[in-house]
Amino acid sequence: QVQLVESGGGSVQAGGSLTLSCAASAYTYLTACVAWFRRAPGPGKEREGVATIAPGGGYTDYDGSVQARFTISQDNARNTVYLQMNSLIPEDTAMYYCAAGRMTSGRRCPALYEWNYYGWGQGTQVTVSS
Repeated sequence: QVQLVESGGGSVQAGGSLTLSCAASAYTYLTACVAWFRRAPGPGKEREGVATIAPGGGYTDYDGSVQARFTISQDNARNTVYLQMNSLIPEDTAMYYCAAGRMTSGRRCPALYEWNYYGWGQGTQVTVSS
């Protein structure tokens, strides 16, 4: 059973940092990719992929808009995936979600599209003010 719980969101000024946490069940953490997505406020906004990591951390992938600022990582002792977000800008304001994805060949993760992932958590809100 996929169980993912996000935490760590909050309000921060532009240029600041936040670290989000995604606590996973042991089975999910050991066998599936875990990804972060976000949905910006406003009508018609889709959930967009931010970053993903394979079990063991040997593969990561990022959306180009965050690659230089965000880092995805794992804590094996806590079955938790983190998203360290630095140099935040107002455009990073969104509800952030984590989800699981089946590894592809070569122990890689599926592309950061919503339909490639499942087991969505409830989300954690990040608000960046200018």
